[in-house]
Amino acid sequence: MSDPIRTRRDGGVLEVVIDRPKANAIDLATSRTMGLLFRDFRDDPELRVAIVTGGGEKFFCAGWDLKAAALGDAVDGDYGVGGFGGLQELRDLNKPVICAVNGICCGGGLEIALSADLILAAEHATFALPEIRSGTVADAASIKLPKRIPYHIAMDMLLTGRWLDVHEAHRWGFVNEALPADRLMERAWELARLLASGPPLVYAAIKEIVREAEGSTFQTAMNKITKRQFATVDRLYSSEDQLEGARAFAEKRTPIWKGE
Repeated sequence: MSDPIRTRRDGGVLEVVIDRPKANAIDLATSRTMGLLFRDFRDDPELRVAIVTGGGEKFFCAGWDLKAAALGDAVDGDYGVGGFGGLQELRDLNKPVICAVNGICCGGGLEIALSADLILAAEHATFALPEIRSGTVADAASIKLPKRIPYHIAMDMLLTGRWLDVHEAHRWGFVNEALPADRLMERAWELARLLASGPPLVYAAIKEIVREAEGSTFQTAMNKITKRQFATVDRLYSSEDQLEGARAFAEKRTPIWKGE
């Protein structure tokens, strides 16, 4: 049996491919594997950006593996580091993650996409939260989706389980770009390499600020920034990269980011 998770590492970019035919559904063991991969990505100073996609051309990920559940995998079992799929509860993930949706993206698969910072999708991709039809709740999506797209559209998806095509998903701002299928991974790697060439300490500060500000008032978050109470901001403001950015601007040259 082939490895359900394939990886490719090129420079500062890590590509993670969910490859469990037919539907790239995720069981407990696969979720734990993904958690360890994304934990190692988070902690590896040489890696700057991750891409997550699905194997094949039909499915990105159908979410929770119901066949594995029927054989004994508990829906509230041990998903491993980072929770389901390794991303949505992974603490202190301060690096950019790109999701390249190459087909059907539903249930827990859509929740994995919601855990990314940027979502690219093939023109044949579709999106849904069909949990309502199986008598369960899309828990992470119920928290995240109404904050990402208009409330009434999110509730429509959650309450009815209806499908969105890629063009509607793009219209509501759920998807950054809709692309021909043969351009999807090319564009994902193009974007990943662009981000990998950028300032990692700034990206880390952006991600921590955005994440922490979600549950606080504007002024509270601003005070924490100006008082350097975010660890990533404190590190950035004391870094060589901060000086390098100013020097490169003054000298009209491209900065050399070291993450230090």
